[in-house]
Amino acid sequence: MSDPRILTIQDISCVGQCSLTVALPILSACGVETAILPSAVLSTHTAGFTGYTFRDLTEDMPKIAAHWQKEGIAFDAFYTGYLGSAQQIQYVEDIFRTLGRGQGLKIVDPAMADNGKLYPGFDQAFVEEMKKLCFGADIILPNITEACLVTDTPYQETYDQAYVQALLDALTARGAKTVVLTGVSYQEGRTGVVVYENGKQAYYEHRRISKGCHGTGDVYAAAFTGAMVRGLSTYDAARVAADYTVLCIEKTVGDPDHWYGVKFEKAIPDLLRMLEEAAG
Repeated sequence: MSDPRILTIQDISCVGQCSLTVALPILSACGVETAILPSAVLSTHTAGFTGYTFRDLTEDMPKIAAHWQKEGIAFDAFYTGYLGSAQQIQYVEDIFRTLGRGQGLKIVDPAMADNGKLYPGFDQAFVEEMKKLCFGADIILPNITEACLVTDTPYQETYDQAYVQALLDALTARGAKTVVLTGVSYQEGRTGVVVYENGKQAYYEHRRISKGCHGTGDVYAAAFTGAMVRGLSTYDAARVAADYTVLCIEKTVGDPDHWYGVKFEKAIPDLLRMLEEAAG
């Protein structure tokens, strides 16, 4: 029996420790054969850098997929991150349908918004396509803002457990199967993730580091996906990914020159230890 092969679809920011430059090494470190489909190539990420280059690869995506299909290449799992347009989402939906081996686990991080606002360049048309992608996936990894957008729920900066439960109910009512809701904070200095699966909610809370770092959402999603493909339960994968992300931030905050990402490489040995411990 062949080892599982995953395809991750998102952009490449060549410098900046996010997107594919994070996903590929983390998934590979997890022992998962990883193929990539770049949606765009940027010289750096867009937060804090100026004058960066951008090459849109939308037209290449269906050609690459068609070649894979011709060669009989298929994937056991898919993980999508930042996608640049509604057209790219449609291509991803086609890939899900045509290149899955068996059921083909589909994990979607709807990376499009935070703090109550869409990222620059996205509009309601993009949100409408992302709804289709999310509600056709097996697992989605939205933050509070993204969950609100795909359910047409008014965003609240402060909230309680009843608000979160209503959000989870709205997601599942629209077709979401398993939800890992990130950045859920009920008290100052603490945050966590909520796993909602088979009608049951489980919350994993950890300390919140006040200093924000670029790319932590990508680090979390990649570690979660690697843990899932290795066979961990959804909750254990969510917990390991959260602990790993916090550790990555801890290894970075003391270096003011390292403002553009987190030192996830330094914590990879810890991630492998966490995976082994979680597997028992």
